[in-house]
Amino acid sequence: MTAEELRSIIAAGLPCEHLQVDGDGRHWSAVVVSTEFEGKRPIQRHQRVYATLGARMQTDEVHALSMKTYTPGEWATARHQSS
Repeated sequence: MTAEELRSIIAAGLPCEHLQVDGDGRHWSAVVVSTEFEGKRPIQRHQRVYATLGARMQTDEVHALSMKTYTPGEWATARHQSS
């Protein structure tokens, strides 16, 4: 699987304002920004992203995915602080 394929799978199942995926084909990291994260705890946000991957997590097609999840407001703040 490529980073673009993984990005497309997540984007197809979750409306994202920003989605960045990097990795080596087995171990992935993602930055996901979605309005669907409003009012959700981090574990609920991660579960929502994992849901887009479905069986790919169980079949080892995606071995590991670390992620940072933000609402659009949180992302704006995080980007402002890092500049």
